[in-house]
Amino acid sequence: MNDGFVLPEDVLRDAPSWTPRAHELADLELLLSGAYAPLTGFLGRADLQSLRRRGRLADGTNWPVPVTCEVPAELASGLDLADPLRRTVVLTDPEGAPVAAVEVADAWPTSDGLWAIGGTVRRMGDGGHGPFQRLRRSPEEVRALLPPGRVLGVIADRPLHRPQLAQIAHAARTLAAHLLIFIPVSGPGPDGLPPEALVRAVFAARDRMPPATVVAVPLLTRGDEMRDGLLRARVAASYGVTHVLSTGDILSGGGLRVLVPRELAYDNRDGQWRWRDDIPPRNRRLAMTPREIDDLLDRGFPLPEWHTPPAVAKELVRVRPPRRHRGLVVFFTGFSGSGKSTIARGLADTLRETGERTITFLDGDVVRRELSAGLGFSRADRDRNVRRIGWVAAEVARHRGMAIACPIAPYEDARTAVRRMATDAGAGFVLVHVATPLEVCEQRDRKGLYARARAGQLRGMTGVDDPYEVPPAAELTVDTTDMTVPEAVDRVLAYLVESGWVEPALK
Repeated sequence: MNDGFVLPEDVLRDAPSWTPRAHELADLELLLSGAYAPLTGFLGRADLQSLRRRGRLADGTNWPVPVTCEVPAELASGLDLADPLRRTVVLTDPEGAPVAAVEVADAWPTSDGLWAIGGTVRRMGDGGHGPFQRLRRSPEEVRALLPPGRVLGVIADRPLHRPQLAQIAHAARTLAAHLLIFIPVSGPGPDGLPPEALVRAVFAARDRMPPATVVAVPLLTRGDEMRDGLLRARVAASYGVTHVLSTGDILSGGGLRVLVPRELAYDNRDGQWRWRDDIPPRNRRLAMTPREIDDLLDRGFPLPEWHTPPAVAKELVRVRPPRRHRGLVVFFTGFSGSGKSTIARGLADTLRETGERTITFLDGDVVRRELSAGLGFSRADRDRNVRRIGWVAAEVARHRGMAIACPIAPYEDARTAVRRMATDAGAGFVLVHVATPLEVCEQRDRKGLYARARAGQLRGMTGVDDPYEVPPAAELTVDTTDMTVPEAVDRVLAYLVESGWVEPALK
């Protein structure tokens, strides 16, 4: 599949290589599997311009979304599109293993030193690795497994609770259709559930479903509900789906029949799920919202059996234990001299005294010496330093520990990236902005940094000749101008207790 070109092995070996971003790798996998048919590669400029103007590719083919790949400018500059032997780029996975070769037919600058490349892709290597590879079947393989007749497609981007299972069973029975379940595995789902946990949760509900075929697909969301729906429909149709059931976002287009069921409710009289309007208000319970489910899990309360099958609830508790048993990153940010390191150290000491948690304290100066030696104080190096801290903290939290970090972290983009690392690891994230004013920090100037910066002896000092971007959405703000260190520690600790991350006995 997608064997539009063949190159000698020595050409592929000597070709430049690049690891695409996660969403580009997901698109690449769908291209290679044939799920994006009739596409055989990344789109060039003519297709993208036509898509923006008419919603079609340059040859008139309907297609809903751009499918693109970007590489560094220095890599693109070394290509010769007129020479078949010098226009190949090898795309690798994050570990550096070759995944595909792109015969670049078009290349153009985009922004931030990147160039987009368009061209046909061809698979390289053994097809990938990772959890649940057996479920990542191609459309051709799945179509060969399906019985003749109607096929009902369901995209399970969230766990299937009893309301969704009742809708699926009703639709499959009404259509007399075989059930094909798609599980998106390109990254955490809408509720933050890791893809491996989502697969386990869906399999935990299989005894409540009609006979079904399950396939894992790297489906993405691009932030446009209509385009996302159209793309999902195209992918579902490539697998042989004839009808699709919407259990969340509306799925439309692609030539498929879309079923949008009426709202179900639980009937207290006999424990059955029925259409809401068929149950008197006094006897009905509505389906729980994702927020309500998360709240019960966060507080350690069991999910009610009337709503969630016990096997599904067990999987959700495994991946989302109560907050007091879940990994957590507490991330302090503020000016030098604001008191953030002192507060963070006091918090770590207090928590260590209890023995309740495994604490990893990531002090900014220690990290600079041990983890980020050699980095300077340019914006790029500061971002790199903060992201390294975030990666270590997220790995600590992934294994149910608590990481406490206190770099200056002046830039919002880097702080957002650290938050994402923590949540992607299934952990919590608490940002504490130590908002002590700059003039107070300068008066303290324990290390003499501000004096040197004002004298022109030190460059890149945050607050003097480098900006500090105030966090717009910190969980907690502390100003130590008129607050002692023990008072500040108590305030942070009180927040952790109130939000369920720490046992109340620590108050």
